[in-house]
Amino acid sequence: MGCCYSNEDENTSQDPDEIKPLIPHPNPISKPPNGTDWINPSVPSARTDEQAILSSILVKTAQNIIDVSAADSVVMEQHEYMDKAKQYSTKLTAVSTSLPQKKALALPSLTTQPHQVLASDLVSYSDIQQVSKIAAYAYSAISQIKVDAKEELVVQFAIP
Repeated sequence: MGCCYSNEDENTSQDPDEIKPLIPHPNPISKPPNGTDWINPSVPSARTDEQAILSSILVKTAQNIIDVSAADSVVMEQHEYMDKAKQYSTKLTAVSTSLPQKKALALPSLTTQPHQVLASDLVSYSDIQQVSKIAAYAYSAISQIKVDAKEELVVQFAIP
């Protein structure tokens, strides 16, 4: 065992530690956590090693899972709830005082006297039509712009 051209008949002189699996099977008599039966011990050791590793992974996963559905079943007394709320608000104020305070940005002001702008005469209809006509001409001019490719944009440099 271990040599490429070895024969199985040569195993008689081997050390028993070489045959022993590296990962021992955890409690082969007991049932695994999911309730299914263990595989028959007559199965080759490689398969039982895989089962042992899988079961240890399952056990570790089951230990690390937090069941949030059970969190609703915990009943808290009113005074405990009030104490926790007070504790959280104290922590929140401590954290909020350590953070830099941001000022709320005011709306941009176009004039310092908005009441005069609102009280002034309305813009005439002809002025609105003229601005609309100029905007339509500008849109038409922009949409008619076309780029004619005169030469390549990527040029190969001659490197000696």
